[in-house]
Amino acid sequence: MKGMNWQGFLNGVGVGAVTATLLGIGTLYVLNMANWIVVAPPPMQELQVLLNWAYDNLRLSAIPFALTLVLYAHSLRRLKRLLAAREAQPERVAQADHMVDIWTNLFFGIGVIWTAIGIRSALLTAIGNLDPGTAAELGAFSILQRLVDGGILLALSTTIFGAVGGYLLRLLKAMVVGVQLQAYYGEFSKHQTDEIGRTLLNIERHLAVLVNVANGRPGAERSAE
Repeated sequence: MKGMNWQGFLNGVGVGAVTATLLGIGTLYVLNMANWIVVAPPPMQELQVLLNWAYDNLRLSAIPFALTLVLYAHSLRRLKRLLAAREAQPERVAQADHMVDIWTNLFFGIGVIWTAIGIRSALLTAIGNLDPGTAAELGAFSILQRLVDGGILLALSTTIFGAVGGYLLRLLKAMVVGVQLQAYYGEFSKHQTDEIGRTLLNIERHLAVLVNVANGRPGAERSAE
């Protein structure tokens, strides 16, 4: 097909394949959490182990974590491609850089938000329906057990995962595009400085001509023109 944009077509196919895969994995994860299906065939036992680990440590927070990782990878790839282009617009580079930082901060935020949700749920489970007499009868160990069963350890796991993952994402950005990004901003700053210098030099020359005209020096009118 003449004139067809093959790069755009392949990018669209790739995005569609990744989206379908993520939807499939997300659906499988939710169904596995609900115990509606169990991934049992031998070739997929490792996947079952991974799903069980994610369920035990992250629960539903694994879905926004995974979505954020995908968006981060897309933005980082776009930023790298823009930096490789010779005439990339500064606004597009800055926006791509900003989006990479947004997804990194969101990864941190998911861990914090899920921790707050988990601790609230654990506290409600442990002491939400207790009065002083019942609490004294149950004892500290029983209340602590109810906190654990309510999900406080799982809530703390999301904090660790979000913090470690967020710092790793920052490290990955520095390793993948850090040098190119610093070079791009340095070159852009140098270009702006040169432009300002040339503008100031032209203003200085024009002022000098105007001073000569005001002093009535020969040839100053022609220079001013």
